[in-house]
Amino acid sequence: MDDTLRHRYRTLRPQVAEGMPITVLHIGADQTVIVAGTGPEPAEVLVLAIGSGKTAAALFHHNPPTPGELENAIQIVEDEVTRARALAASYPSLWSTDPAVPELAQIAGVSMDAGNNSLSIEAVEQLFDLLASLSLGRPAASAGIPNTPTFAATLLILREFMHHLGFADIRWPG
Repeated sequence: MDDTLRHRYRTLRPQVAEGMPITVLHIGADQTVIVAGTGPEPAEVLVLAIGSGKTAAALFHHNPPTPGELENAIQIVEDEVTRARALAASYPSLWSTDPAVPELAQIAGVSMDAGNNSLSIEAVEQLFDLLASLSLGRPAASAGIPNTPTFAATLLILREFMHHLGFADIRWPG
């Protein structure tokens, strides 16, 4: 495992109680990496063949993506995400050091004061509903979300990961 992944995991360990199982999610441009464990070093690593740039380039040929492109992307991302089912069941607390996660929280209207560093699955679903409305023709300005294929892919990957693996929220260092 490369040093960047070890560093992400080590950065988050002090944020949680000793021995608490955590899953650390990193949505990269070309792949999504999950690192999990309960101790000072990660116990498991899983690399998924989906990333924000790769998914956007391969599956979104329109901006915003069409409903058909979103449906196709959901199926492909869901198939890849389900590979992490056993890992997620063993490490039920989801964390990330990706700057996209707090950015999504801000877009979703999550109050960032008082040390709140959590984005709920409900807020992610609301953002995804806005993305779906863009695909159906809603003007981007009225949706209040970025109108880029990479944003759409990042949101889709996070949504499918949380939705299908049963994570109630995702946290980041506070």
